[in-house]
Amino acid sequence: MIDRARELDAADPLANYRERFILPDGVVYLDGNSLGCLPAATPPAMARVVEQEWGEGLIRSWNDADWFEMGARVGGKIAPLIGAQPHEVIATDTVSVNLFKLISAALQMRPGRKVILSEPGNFPTDIYMIDGLERQGLATQRLAPRDRLLDALDEDVALLMLTHAHYKTGELFDMAALTSAAHEAGALVLWDLSHSTGALPVDLDAVGADFATGCGYKYLCGGPGAPAFAFVAERHLADLSQPLTGWFGHARPFAFADAYEPAPGIEQLQCGTSPILGLTALEVGVELIAEIGVARLHAKSQALSEFFLDCVDAHGLELDLVSPPDSARRGSQLSFRHREAYAICQALIARGVIGDFRDPDILRLGFAPAYLRFEDMAEAARHLAEVLEGEEWQRDEFNQRATVT
Repeated sequence: MIDRARELDAADPLANYRERFILPDGVVYLDGNSLGCLPAATPPAMARVVEQEWGEGLIRSWNDADWFEMGARVGGKIAPLIGAQPHEVIATDTVSVNLFKLISAALQMRPGRKVILSEPGNFPTDIYMIDGLERQGLATQRLAPRDRLLDALDEDVALLMLTHAHYKTGELFDMAALTSAAHEAGALVLWDLSHSTGALPVDLDAVGADFATGCGYKYLCGGPGAPAFAFVAERHLADLSQPLTGWFGHARPFAFADAYEPAPGIEQLQCGTSPILGLTALEVGVELIAEIGVARLHAKSQALSEFFLDCVDAHGLELDLVSPPDSARRGSQLSFRHREAYAICQALIARGVIGDFRDPDILRLGFAPAYLRFEDMAEAARHLAEVLEGEEWQRDEFNQRATVT
């Protein structure tokens, strides 16, 4: 398969973008769906902000370098990647914090309703945020399997909150159908795009989404702990009211007034002071992904995952694929179930093939198309075959549970 992989790489229109990332030698990185690789332009951009804007400009850079508007500027650059208008998106806080803000805002827009509907097995922080509001008496959690979500929509549901691409299996929801069904039931919809943004086509305005959030450190390559983003549909901006009334969300933050006056637009979703260094790194990643184009990235992602499955078949491996077999119905990943998934994952990492493990028995391999090659797919499949066929995963050092990549 290696010869076929090299033929595909030679014909890949995105091949040259690999040079725009810093990639360690001898590593096949299949964990970009947890932490994206470092763009080569990020270190000099960070150095400029640290040495010039901070080091020389000091406090003046809030105006001279436009730090104050940075959250809105970066949000505006994310907007086209998710089918939104620039004034509907702000780069701020974390996914967890943004979920709390947006859930609270939705509850206020639906007085008399307290139910937040989601699915069991959603990413934990999404459910934890509902739980936190429920413990304050502000919300009621309702979880329904994805094939029963439509049945669970009733007049008590204020908000349907789902993750577009499931973090463990990669299975996609039909955003348009579920958003429409929720609206028919009088509910609002919040989409978590953490495993979609920068890898999959998303059109929030076209599907009529109300709210969305997503992280900046996966496919957007913004670095560990990069700021997240939040989306509010234009039609809701006038009625938006979020509970974390910090000074950066004030209409006139430098008036230093005692009374809180929310900013009139998406800027209200800001809370504390913007993390300028984090936003700087995120902006570099967003610009690079936008330059490549989400449609092209998605097409290559599908091709990479399909070729990897071909390589697995060529090695005669019998793996339990838990991701949808149809690449159009999954995110930019493949997940396999194996009782020794943790040990297999660790054995692969020791060989330089970095994927990840999700409890209790999932080996998850992410395909970040901006910097991966078809040759990487062939090599990863070869290593996987050698680990499984040689029962390398049985070695003691690979079975000691520790912090998982």
